[in-house]
Amino acid sequence: MHMTQSKQSALPAGFRLDDYTIVRELSAGGFSLVYLALDHHDRKFAIKEYLPLDMTCRQPGGEVTIIDELDREAFRIGLKCFFEEARVLAGIRHPNIVRVVNFFRANNTVYMVMEYAEGRPLSKELTLAAGHLPEVRLRKLFAELIGGLREVHQQQLLHLDIKPANIYLRRNGSPVLLDFGAARQALRRPGQAPAAMFTPGYAAPEQYDAKAKLGPWTDIYGLGASLYTMLGGGRPQSADERQQADTLQPASKLFAHYYSPQLLALADACLQLEPQRRPDSLERMQQCLLANDYVTPPPRSLWQKAGTWLAQAAGKKP
Repeated sequence: MHMTQSKQSALPAGFRLDDYTIVRELSAGGFSLVYLALDHHDRKFAIKEYLPLDMTCRQPGGEVTIIDELDREAFRIGLKCFFEEARVLAGIRHPNIVRVVNFFRANNTVYMVMEYAEGRPLSKELTLAAGHLPEVRLRKLFAELIGGLREVHQQQLLHLDIKPANIYLRRNGSPVLLDFGAARQALRRPGQAPAAMFTPGYAAPEQYDAKAKLGPWTDIYGLGASLYTMLGGGRPQSADERQQADTLQPASKLFAHYYSPQLLALADACLQLEPQRRPDSLERMQQCLLANDYVTPPPRSLWQKAGTWLAQAAGKKP
């Protein structure tokens, strides 16, 4: 829906933006565009532009204007959140949080200049690993991410859109948390479908309720949903559907043959619908992930696998 609009809205290649030159559009969402840009020294950066596509249009000179006067206040609140997010992130130096090197106002909107990391999204990693990542790798990845997220939470900023697509792996394998969603959450209009604000499956139930209190527990749900996906469970059932009829299979049931009970219990605890039933702190989660007293099940032998295949071929349950 937004792609054709984004092509019209994106700044063209060669556009001069403060001290940067736009090379091309990297990605488009409903609330922002991200560009690849170069500075005077030809260093690469990713520049994120605050641009809620449903309520704005682009003038030939690059300026952003609001289509409907009724959206002016919503646009201003979202802009303020985006600017505040950039300001907080610019003050954080953590290897697992996207590095914001600059932010500025131009074209009636705000731009956030970030490091450009070579690598790939975590969502691609499962495909490359044939659907199964070793436990030691998963524990290290999520412990590092939580280390970064703890710093963010200490600055009173929530992420609100944690999912494998927003976790980027640098070439050296270390994860970086990208694309914070607090500004999007602030943009929600009365009566607007909440699904437009975040990703179903990874969003906590309280994100569907405009009156509910959001907090670190909301990001803990997103971490649990991302871990569940990386264990091989696919995208979890969306929280609003779970509140009607919860058909989400627990990780401890699905993956008992492959991962330790401790890791599976952690994923299940994070995915509790009631916030008070989730782990009570990121620090506790990190300690659980860094503990080395867990036992993973032995690899299923070829004989077991052969038995399973034979039983399936015979139409029986193994």
